[in-house]
Amino acid sequence: MATRALRLLSANIQAGSSTRGYSDYVARSWSHVLPMGKRGSLDLIARLAGEHDIVGLQESDPGSLRSGFVCQTHYLAQRGGFDYWTHQPNRRVGGVASSANGLLSKLEPREVIHHSLPGRVKGRGVLLARFGDSPDALLVAVAHLSLGAGSRLSQLTFIAELLHNHPNAVLMGDFNCAVEAPEMAALFRGTRLQPPTCTVPTFPSWRPLRAIDHILIGDGLRCAEPRALAAAQSDHLALSLQLEVPESALE
Repeated sequence: MATRALRLLSANIQAGSSTRGYSDYVARSWSHVLPMGKRGSLDLIARLAGEHDIVGLQESDPGSLRSGFVCQTHYLAQRGGFDYWTHQPNRRVGGVASSANGLLSKLEPREVIHHSLPGRVKGRGVLLARFGDSPDALLVAVAHLSLGAGSRLSQLTFIAELLHNHPNAVLMGDFNCAVEAPEMAALFRGTRLQPPTCTVPTFPSWRPLRAIDHILIGDGLRCAEPRALAAAQSDHLALSLQLEVPESALE
């Protein structure tokens, strides 16, 4: 069966903010409401993203005070050489800060759908892109899950319904939990997504101890083991992997 190699990246970019230790959450709290210093970080992230074919973003500011009213997903698409991009704004705190899931792609998606996710606190979503026209077309979902286990369970159950029985599905993002977490069982039970053969710690970026960012793939796909890469000075490392996709899933 003919396949095509694609490079995927999932990155929580923390809206371009810089966090080099827990003390920065306080000492650099201004960076979460003011735009200074973010352009250089975004340029570094764009350089990393540009080495990939499909990129899922979390905590990409869609245009508020802290980003200088710049849509960061669009900025990264332009700087990274992506012809196709979309974003899903999820949370807005007045005009000061806002957050979105984003997708950058060098392949044209046939369809992009934005879904709101359930949860105790509203404001989470999953962005779903379909590449190809066949029933088994490549599906790529980008999500940023809640901090609470109960909300994550309802969100993963919802996502499982979207990706149910699909062999060529990819789910990437910041899950805020390890793959061994009890709520993840609902996802694996309800889909053909496979637990990774190894876990890669991504948080905190300056001393990664927790594997809470994931790229999960269906059993119709093959991949090389993921690698953790610095996304400028975000508090998360990004995950990169090479995916082998059946050509038929892209037609």
